[in-house]
Formats: sequence, C-alpha cells, structure tokens
Amino acid sequence: MSQSNSTALPDYQRQSPEVAARFDKLKQRPVKLEVRSLQKQFGSAKGPVQALKDISFKAYRREMMGVIGASGCGKSTLIRILAGLETPSSGEVLLEGQPVTGPGPDRGMVFQSYTLFPWLTVKKNVMFGLEMTGNSMSTAEREARQWIDLVGLSKFENSYPHELSGGMKQRVAIARALANRPKILLMDEPFGALDAQTRASMQAYLLEIWRHIDLTVLFITHDLDEAVYLADRILVLKPNPGEVLEMIEVPVPRPRSQSQFVEPEFLATKNRLEHLIHPKSHTEKIDLPIVRMTEVGDDVE
Repeated sequence: MSQSNSTALPDYQRQSPEVAARFDKLKQRPVKLEVRSLQKQFGSAKGPVQALKDISFKAYRREMMGVIGASGCGKSTLIRILAGLETPSSGEVLLEGQPVTGPGPDRGMVFQSYTLFPWLTVKKNVMFGLEMTGNSMSTAEREARQWIDLVGLSKFENSYPHELSGGMKQRVAIARALANRPKILLMDEPFGALDAQTRASMQAYLLEIWRHIDLTVLFITHDLDEAVYLADRILVLKPNPGEVLEMIEVPVPRPRSQSQFVEPEFLATKNRLEHLIHPKSHTEKIDLPIVRMTEVGDDVE
C-alpha cells in the first residue's frame, strides 16, 4: 500500500460505538482458552532452538480468533500445543480452566491437508470420532447426518473423498471435527490449499456455521484478508523466537461480507498487519546470481 493511501486510512484502533459495545460484551463472556507464559524449545545439533517465548493470551466463549505472523513465528507449533499434539517446555494451556495435557475430544482440529480416511464415505468419516467416543452406531449416524446437513453435503453422504472437490473435503473435515461437540475448534491454515474462489466460499461457510452453533474458533492463517475478514481479534506473532507482537481488535462490524474488503476499517487493519509482519526496515534483499540463458532483443524492465 502506498504512503498516500496509508495516511488516508483511519486509525485501526478506532471503533464505532457498535463495534466497541460488541467487544465489551465479548470480554464479559467466560474465558474458554487461556495460554500462560508458554515457551517451546527444540533440540538441534547447534543447541536448543526457541520456537515460542512467553506467549500469553485468552480466548473468550464464541470468539473467532486469528493467529498470524511471518514465517518462523511458531504458528503451527502453537496450535499443535493447544491441540495437545506437542508438549510445551514451560507454561500452561487451560481449556475452561482445566490443563491441556494431551489430545482430547474437547478440541476439534482441522488441518490444511485433507485428513479424511479415503476408504470411508463422508458419513462414515463423520461417524468415526463419535463411535470412538462410545456412541452407538445409530446415535453416531444420527449425529453425523446433522453435521453433514449443516455443512451442506447431505447429497454426498455416501460419496468417498476421491469423489469430492477440495472445498467439499474441508467441509467434511469441519463436520467431523464438530461432531464430538468440542469446546474449541482449532484450524491450521484450513483453506490454504484451496483456489481463491473455493477459499472465499469456505470462509463464508465457516462464518455461517459459527453463527449458528456455540463454538469458539482459533485459526492460523498467512492471509491478511482472511484474518481481518474472519476474526474478532488477531494475535500477531514475531519470528525467531515466536513472541506476541500485538493483539488487534478488528474494527470491522459484523455480520461480515466480502464487500467490506475495501472499507476503510478493513484496509486500515490490513495495513497494520502488513506493517507488523513485513516492516520495511526488515525487508530482505534477495541476492541471486544472474545468468542470462539466452540472447533477447530487449530488457523487460
């Protein structure tokens, strides 16, 4: 964004009375997830490498929280710790006040890659977790159909993953994650592998699902538009090691629509994210050897 455009934008921290009232209401809700002084180190041949340093934040009931940052900021490490798939070096994660010590059905997880069982139908994929937690087949089938209907795939309940598009596969993955009625849904760049049009549709699907059920969502993304479009608040991490740079309250009113992408509040928030993640003073110059492979008649620049 050019300097002239940037200076014309409103302060990203300025909120309309309606947005300010919504954040006041949000912060009065129970804390669903709390992260306290989280640290994570990995061993290497050169000694310990600190991936996360002193990460602390809270997510409230029914909040949609985004996490974003430059490469190497530990986004995926953080969400794996929240899911119980990694152990922190120190600090703690509390879900409704209870320590997270490993994976559990109280946290649903959706990954970027399609993690469906290819030998199971859509319905059987969604039933899988329900049956693993002790539900009878009839109960699991009834519950699965409700979630399949919610994501708009009732006509495809007997289809196999290879018969579905990428967006449809992720809708099945979301239905499967929600079928156990988790306390929080964790999403690691869930739409990153989709084309732009399908990605936009899936963002709208997620917002629609979130509006209709009691669900707290924490999602990782590298897409600035997606972060501003979906999130109530955005946790911005700096890299090497991953530390909290800022928690941004998104001033864009709800309900959200893609027409808001050009609104001043949206652009101001996106501009702030760009400044935090890619500061001009830290822009790296890429030095590559230039080898002319053929004779050309004119230069392109």
